[in-house]
Amino acid sequence: MGLLASFAILLLSAILEAGGDALVRNGLHSKAMAARVGFLALGGVVLFAYGIVVNTPPWDFGKLLGVYVTLFFVVAQTINFWFYGAKPTLPILAGGLLIVAGGLIITFWPADA
Repeated sequence: MGLLASFAILLLSAILEAGGDALVRNGLHSKAMAARVGFLALGGVVLFAYGIVVNTPPWDFGKLLGVYVTLFFVVAQTINFWFYGAKPTLPILAGGLLIVAGGLIITFWPADA
């Protein structure tokens, strides 16, 4: 599998995981029972799709974990800002820089080092 295809699948996985989590969060906090059930059910379907997408490719997920964690952080913060209006605080940005740095180390540190 090529680098671009792997990146695209990991990005889609991060979108599905963070999006499914947001749907479940909406369901848990909805006042109307129909909205609650609908969001929870849709969140479950999206999280199930995440599990399929991230586990179907024949890759060593441990080697791609750095990229995935970084993508998940960025996507989750983007969803949190766009859909919930939550601006990242300085501690979140500082921690996010550490997450991105860790992802780069995991991804690009030579395996034989």
